Amino acid sequence: MTTAQHLDTIDLLRSREFPAEPGPSDVGSEGPGFHIAELNGQFGYAADDEGGDVAADQRAEEHGALLNVLERRWGEPDLFSLASTQLRVERDEEVPDPWRRLSDQMEWLRLWRIDNRWIAVGLSRFQLLAVVTEIDPL
Repeated sequence: MTTAQHLDTIDLLRSREFPAEPGPSDVGSEGPGFHIAELNGQFGYAADDEGGDVAADQRAEEHGALLNVLERRWGEPDLFSLASTQLRVERDEEVPDPWRRLSDQMEWLRLWRIDNRWIAVGLSRFQLLAVVTEIDPL
């Protein structure tokens, strides 16, 4: 996907109502108070002839390009660590989605507060994710 397509997906999710029940969506998953978009497809990856991760390089490039455009649009994001959220999950504390799900997949997110919703972009080993939520980060 292109940066323009990623932006279109984020804008679409910003305008959508949140569902009453959790489940899959046309771009990823959603639930009460959140949408998660899998911006670059499935959890698999492709290795090049050298044994490296070609898809990881592509995801990193897409991540950087998307962040650049979003920073021009909304300003500098907060760098948000999910370490304390991961710790709370490990202690069996109550952690609402989308933060619980995100803490399973990545350590850091870039986070903006726009029009009473949080918009987050993060890069895991296998995916570039965008999140739109009304649930405050923990």
